[in-house]
Amino acid sequence: MRLTLIFVLSFLINACAQTPEKKDSPSTKNSFANWNGKALPENVCAVIRDGATEAPFTGEFWDHHEKGTYTCVGCGTALFSSSTKYESGSGWPSFYDVLTKGKVKQVRDLSDGMDRIEIRCAKCDAHLGHLFDDGPNPTGKRYCLNSLAMDFEPIAYIYTNKKGMKKATFGAGCFWCIEACFKDVKGIISVVPGYAGGKTVNPTYEQVCTGTTGHAEVAQVEYDPAVISFEELLEIFWFVHDPTQLNRQGNDTGTQYRSVIFYHDLEQKELATAYKEKLTKEKVWDNPIVTEIVAINNYSEAEDYHHNYFENNPQNMYCQAVVRPKVEKFRKVFKEKLNH
Repeated sequence: MRLTLIFVLSFLINACAQTPEKKDSPSTKNSFANWNGKALPENVCAVIRDGATEAPFTGEFWDHHEKGTYTCVGCGTALFSSSTKYESGSGWPSFYDVLTKGKVKQVRDLSDGMDRIEIRCAKCDAHLGHLFDDGPNPTGKRYCLNSLAMDFEPIAYIYTNKKGMKKATFGAGCFWCIEACFKDVKGIISVVPGYAGGKTVNPTYEQVCTGTTGHAEVAQVEYDPAVISFEELLEIFWFVHDPTQLNRQGNDTGTQYRSVIFYHDLEQKELATAYKEKLTKEKVWDNPIVTEIVAINNYSEAEDYHHNYFENNPQNMYCQAVVRPKVEKFRKVFKEKLNH
């Protein structure tokens, strides 16, 4: 039994690293070294420069649950999102996907008698950790990182304690498209893909795709009404899809793709109804508008891998064929409303 325990502990420590390096080791935490002209603690450089590894269950981020972005400590590049972080039980921060393709590079690592995939920052070449094929769906990957190789930026920290924010929820076809259009608009704090309007509580994506739960794919927008009005959000909503198509958008067919505005208060209901009547009177489209205007109900957030889907999967065939053209058209028309 004792030999088995020793073997298991030895395997665990070597599973994600090379030389164990405990964070804040007394011999290193107060000394500094140069990393590309940047002064960093020696124990940090031992990881990102020399490929050392902090001991499991000692890093700052292995049991960290705040929402935000994990960046490279060496150059500040955004590498991983809290939305893909999960508890792997390894003692190191684990993610099932990168934030943006191409920001993390893979290198074969034959050290310590093992054949592994090392992961490094593509920009500054900092050692981050290793990549394994034992992660959860949808990727099946485990990006196993050292806390010392990362910094953390909390999400929307500017608005954390700011009052007066409002929410709006729209269904306009695939939520990957809606999210990608809304997310860079001035005054919008967050855009969260989700499901609303159905009878099943907390449905999965697979359940919603059957069209039997009654849910619509939606984007829930949190916004600052002092910067952007609900009417301006409605303008974007009407633009990014065809509201005359019943229970579909393009080749995406089913009630989950229906055109719908889920209002959060009576003011939103009145504004949405008036805007719809205005567009109908002006005959903007040849066919009648079929957009539903109903009270928000049974909303739940979509699975993590749907968040920032277009940004994280730009080469996906659907993103190339459907999302990208829509986003490019939107950004050209609404360029004055964008953050950049």
